[in-house]
Amino acid sequence: MTDKLNAVSKKFEALEARLASSDAVSDMNEYKRLMKEHKELLPVYEKYSEYKRVEASLSEAREILSMGDSELKELAEAEIEESEEKLKVIEEELKILLLPKDANDDKSVIVEIRGGAGGEEAALFAASLYRMYSMYSESKGFKTEIINSNETELGGYKEISFMIDGVGAFSRLKFESGVHRVQRVPDTESGGRIHTSTVTVAVLPEAEEIEFEINPADLQIDTYRASGAGGQHVNKTESAIRITHIPTGTVVECQDERSQHKNREKALRVLRSKICERMQSEADAEIAATRKNQVGTGDRSERIRTYNFPQGRVTDHRIGLTIYKLEAFLNGALDEMIDALITADRLEKLKEEA
Repeated sequence: MTDKLNAVSKKFEALEARLASSDAVSDMNEYKRLMKEHKELLPVYEKYSEYKRVEASLSEAREILSMGDSELKELAEAEIEESEEKLKVIEEELKILLLPKDANDDKSVIVEIRGGAGGEEAALFAASLYRMYSMYSESKGFKTEIINSNETELGGYKEISFMIDGVGAFSRLKFESGVHRVQRVPDTESGGRIHTSTVTVAVLPEAEEIEFEINPADLQIDTYRASGAGGQHVNKTESAIRITHIPTGTVVECQDERSQHKNREKALRVLRSKICERMQSEADAEIAATRKNQVGTGDRSERIRTYNFPQGRVTDHRIGLTIYKLEAFLNGALDEMIDALITADRLEKLKEEA
């Protein structure tokens, strides 16, 4: 680990020297790349600097103790004990900081929620999950924007896709992909029986234009009239957009905006992200076995969580965590669960690194 940390320190100091040079801003793209790398290495550099300071204090205290000065012995022993404990903590923190960083962590996300088994009850729960993620995003200072939705008569969603804009959105929401199961007595059920319904959630990191360029010749673009619940027309112009990427067969729709241009822009953002995800999934196929041992594979067919209303609990099946704060959870208090998932994922990665 020391070799890695020394290499990071040298690289960071070289970056600082380059950024301080007079020609650093001559190429803005290169300058942005250097600044991004600087930001990523800074936490490791600072933590390693702290480690070396504590190590120096420990060495000094041991030297004082070896001198046999009875007056300073007690102080030196206390300093040694404190420094050794600090070093253990910092070592663990450094191990986590040195783990390979997910390149998508800082990105905004596109979330797709679809009602599964359960008909209208599944659609109503899809609406509850959309509200939950919207409230969570607001608490984090992220901006939520609907891309496309298919609403039911009772206010549920057969499907809804939306953008969550904000630095680090993917790092917080990437473990939400999968099947979410709800157990409750539906409003539509007169007999008071508990029903089980499912909703599928997919979380995609937003792809940037510089990462993936789409050839306009590969696109089939159709326009149609946006419609709401029951087939009522939201507007009388053909503002809704459907884009098909012919080589992959990927289809994206957007009808949230009244402007055809804005819908087209949003649809292209989603399309780019979906194609990038597909390419990444194919690249990940070689390490699929490893991914299955981690917190979640991101597989949309994997049942990840149950929301049990009669018992007021939410259980994540991947890490076996149950929280008895269902109402607060559905009001966007997701941090306890998300932090636990991130910790579990880090522990799995640390085992692999060992």
